[in-house]
Amino acid sequence: MKHHPIKAVLFDLDDTLWPVAPVIAQAEAKLYAWLGEHVPELTSRFSNEQLRALRADILPSDARFQFDLWALRHATLTQACLLSGADHARMDEAMAVFSVARNAVALFDDVLPGLARLGERFALGSVSNGFADLQTIGIAHHFRTSLAAHRFGRAKPDAAIFHAACDALGVAPHDTLFVGDDPVLDVQAAQRAGMEAVWMNRFSRTLPDGIVPDAICTTLHELDDWLTQRIAANASG
Repeated sequence: MKHHPIKAVLFDLDDTLWPVAPVIAQAEAKLYAWLGEHVPELTSRFSNEQLRALRADILPSDARFQFDLWALRHATLTQACLLSGADHARMDEAMAVFSVARNAVALFDDVLPGLARLGERFALGSVSNGFADLQTIGIAHHFRTSLAAHRFGRAKPDAAIFHAACDALGVAPHDTLFVGDDPVLDVQAAQRAGMEAVWMNRFSRTLPDGIVPDAICTTLHELDDWLTQRIAANASG
């Protein structure tokens, strides 16, 4: 069976190219320590867990927060200042502390060689709902386009952000493969946007019923092997 030739590969970032949970935990810890030193009224009133709960309460209050997680965290800190009687003038500075730590990621071992090898054959891009800075992380040069929801104005699973990435690469959705860890936001959403999708299952998770990836991989090496086999099958078919 022949398939459309894949011309471009788009990647999710968090939990696809690096594990995100330890990064967020470390960033929140560093932010909280900074707040304790510079805005002690806030940390006297709120624990880190209470700040997370406040963020969840604030999330529905503004549609922008669905795609701009930086703005959501900033608004949460500002509200926490108001509730604790603290000065919120330094919240941009606080968010800078968080952002530096947010970009201190540890790439999975296969990522750098995998991107280098895939980039020799395909146009690569990234689409993320987070606000990681690929220049700071040091992998921006692997991607011909990188779309972040907070800049684009829409987030996965909205098809618009997938289509915008395809347009930026000059490829049609049906000639594009999306690779991500989230079955709904990455796999199902990309497929509904007219793309093929590989589930990057690095953590032995279980697929929800009704979601069927075009392939399942655990590393970029496996992804490269699958693409190589697919190309060979098309050539022989």
